[in-house]
Amino acid sequence: MINFRLLILTKFSKLVMNGGKLEEAFSAITDGHPIEEVSEYLDWRDFEGLVSQILLENGFQIEKNVILTKPRMEIDVIGTKLNVVILIDCKHWKRISNYALNEIVRKQVNRVKRYANEISDIMTIPVIVTLHQEQISFINKVPIVPIIQLSSFLDELYGNLEQIKTIEK
Repeated sequence: MINFRLLILTKFSKLVMNGGKLEEAFSAITDGHPIEEVSEYLDWRDFEGLVSQILLENGFQIEKNVILTKPRMEIDVIGTKLNVVILIDCKHWKRISNYALNEIVRKQVNRVKRYANEISDIMTIPVIVTLHQEQISFINKVPIVPIIQLSSFLDELYGNLEQIKTIEK
């Protein structure tokens, strides 16, 4: 049986030297390697790139690393589709404590509120995308989505808006 971790690590080791880590990740996922395993070999910037690519493949327009000023806040990835904007905080951490996750959600909701105040008539949704987790969960109606389930979350988003925290101006 093929050791996928070794295969992925070997492929990435060659491509990291050539700067093609994210491209190789897309290729490995397309070839059927588990997205969660592939994501482990990415750094946090490439993880944000992977999240952006999944949004694009699901018909979203994206912006990355949006900076709000006074006070300074950064939004990792913004996806827009059908007058709904999802603002994603990407967490490429192997473990996140419940306390840390609650704090991450609180800060993301604050960033989304700031963003929503600058845009009129658009529904905004705070989302946290994580590297590891068994299933989609919620903290104060904010979805915590494992990377492995991001695409299906996006597919079902519009049918589940009543269950998700939304913020409007």
